[in-house]
Amino acid sequence: MARRTQADRSENTTGEIVDAAITLFGREGYAAVSIDGIARAAGVTKGAVYHHFDGKTALLRAAFVHQEQRRAQQLAAAAAGSPDALTAVRAGCAAFLRTCLDPAVRRILLLDGPAVLGWESIRAIEAEYSVALLRRGLANATAEGRLRAGDLEIRTHLLLGALCEAGMLLARASDSEAALAGVTREVDALLEAFAT
Repeated sequence: MARRTQADRSENTTGEIVDAAITLFGREGYAAVSIDGIARAAGVTKGAVYHHFDGKTALLRAAFVHQEQRRAQQLAAAAAGSPDALTAVRAGCAAFLRTCLDPAVRRILLLDGPAVLGWESIRAIEAEYSVALLRRGLANATAEGRLRAGDLEIRTHLLLGALCEAGMLLARASDSEAALAGVTREVDALLEAFAT
């Protein structure tokens, strides 16, 4: 068996720290979590956390990126195999809304991330993942003639804004599972407004 390199060990430690941060930030919220708590949860020293991250904000950013990557994978998987691009966009939007039921996604991506990291920072991260998928899906649906031609950039951001606000509605709903069906219908209605 090959010996693990220092780079492998460092990557593994970083992953354990980020996983611990996601768990704690998702459960308790950014303000209630300490570097000491993350170190304990990851099974490392506080010094090890600071060796890999500049501080708690850097850890939240890493958690945000990880959750955004994970969500983009879920959206792509939901859209895969759709018979056309508009159906794929609808499936991706429904998956986006379903991810908002996850307390860690809600806390990290919808609440603490924007408040702590700032709008420009989170939009830059989202641009690489869920926004890129949404833009590509809308472009494909337009190219297939399923959506009317329009300003793709504006349309992408309008739909993203609607999805994020819908996620916040789900987060505040007393029965978020029950609210999901209604919110998904309304997002479908928004997409229909662009349909040919």
